[in-house]
Amino acid sequence: MMLSRRVLLGSAAAIPASGLISAAPARADRGAGPRDASTDLIAEWAEAPGAHPLIPDISHAGYRGGERPRAPRTIARVTDFGARPGNAADAAPAFNAAVQYAGTHGGGTILVPPGVYRLDSPIWMHWSNVVLKGSGRDRTILHFTRPLEQSYRPNLQPSLQSRWSWTGGQIWVIAPERKAKSEAEDFAASEGWLLGDTLAEVGAASRGQRTLLVSDTRSLQAGDLVVLETDNPADAGVLKHLAGDVPGTATYDWPVKAPQLTTGSSGQYIQYATLQWPVRIEAVLGERLIRLAQPLRYDLRPSWPSRLREIGPTVHDVGVESLTIRNELKPMTIHNRHPGANGLCFQAVHDCWADDVRVENCDLGFGFTTTKAVTLTGVVVGGRSAHHSFACRMQSHDNLVDGFEIEAFTVPLPAGALHHGLNLEGLSAGNVWRRGRMAEGTFDTHRAMPFENARTDITLVNNGRVGGSAASGPLFGARIAHWNVRITSGNPYAIQLADVAPRSLTVGLQGLTSDPSGLPRDFQGDLENGTFLLGRRPAVPDLYAAQRRR
Repeated sequence: MMLSRRVLLGSAAAIPASGLISAAPARADRGAGPRDASTDLIAEWAEAPGAHPLIPDISHAGYRGGERPRAPRTIARVTDFGARPGNAADAAPAFNAAVQYAGTHGGGTILVPPGVYRLDSPIWMHWSNVVLKGSGRDRTILHFTRPLEQSYRPNLQPSLQSRWSWTGGQIWVIAPERKAKSEAEDFAASEGWLLGDTLAEVGAASRGQRTLLVSDTRSLQAGDLVVLETDNPADAGVLKHLAGDVPGTATYDWPVKAPQLTTGSSGQYIQYATLQWPVRIEAVLGERLIRLAQPLRYDLRPSWPSRLREIGPTVHDVGVESLTIRNELKPMTIHNRHPGANGLCFQAVHDCWADDVRVENCDLGFGFTTTKAVTLTGVVVGGRSAHHSFACRMQSHDNLVDGFEIEAFTVPLPAGALHHGLNLEGLSAGNVWRRGRMAEGTFDTHRAMPFENARTDITLVNNGRVGGSAASGPLFGARIAHWNVRITSGNPYAIQLADVAPRSLTVGLQGLTSDPSGLPRDFQGDLENGTFLLGRRPAVPDLYAAQRRR
């Protein structure tokens, strides 16, 4: 199903000449209401999930592929370790002692009774199967008095930009080995997985395929989470493929000369040396065959060597629930000088969650840095203006943010500052924001070519800005979907993708007063994308829900 040209439809459903929607009758999506182009698109995607040229496969996003997280049994209270609400004493040592106790006793839930707790330094979630649970975000308040720059360590780059502007948390879910390596490198190198041994070489396969031919299965078991690592060649073949192989990828000046993390003006990203996608093995089918729990997101070709590797030291099944992270109210700094008045950060971890969590007065609200399958539900960013309300970076994959809100800022942005909104960057894929309300921010893309992500069923004012260094590569890869988005300001900036994103689609954009995205175009020529139901609410209101039902 190849597309010969960009498809742009008006307010009425139609069948484009390029053949994106088949002329044959398609199954209606259950409960979708009247049939329109969105119904046909979902039916067409369902014929070969994972292989549609425009629609991302987001059906496996979230904790354990979309399961509902459940907190383990209660093992202690923070008050058992000396924390006292309303006390002038620093409660951070008590919180960390409680988390360590749960972690070293096989896991469990640490309860935080109602009240306001003073904390002068971060809470480190270094152990799997540990949940920190308050009594409700309006009843349990963790008041952090100092940003990371003061309470943990300085983190300025040579350019005088602070890395705490986009990573790190007052509650930080990270393996101790990852933290120690970052500290030893002064946070100047990779922030991602600490990968282990190669378990098997992987043969050629096509996007959407789940069964793989491998060199040996003796080191592989059903249920294992492994990292599929693919080398990007000197001709940037992998990157061109992730951009949909549209004609403009042949002439784009791909930044492939810096294989490691760079600093300064060239950006803060893994520079395309390898693509790393954690994926679970569903079954071992013999001496040389395995089946994955979800379809491949890209081709594997002989000229792009691929392998399965151990994921290395990590943390999983960690939850934060029913509390507010409140930073001391201090003025927001100019752009990228932020000292780290942050919220909740997940780094190099998988299958974790947060539920009913509010972050106030933050530089960064919720951060994904090289994560897999993390679910956020019922989360809120509020208080004074923020830099990143949500950041998803450094090859973070298959995360789900469901039922979120960015409130109107109580203190507006100062001169020289920016607010981004829903951030994607750094070859991140499979991530979903759904059922959201945004009084501030936009659908931010910080370059380094995120691909195959979706924002769906969201209402926003659309007053934020896109960021990222131009030296870090394209704004978009293929299969970015903006589906049933309601813009109250009329501003199409960064939401309407027809003029900038290759092999992507916008469905049911409502409230637009003009058409262009307002973003620079990376790829020339035909982008082979589609716009459907402009100005209309689609019969299928939520792309994620529709794919999960299938």
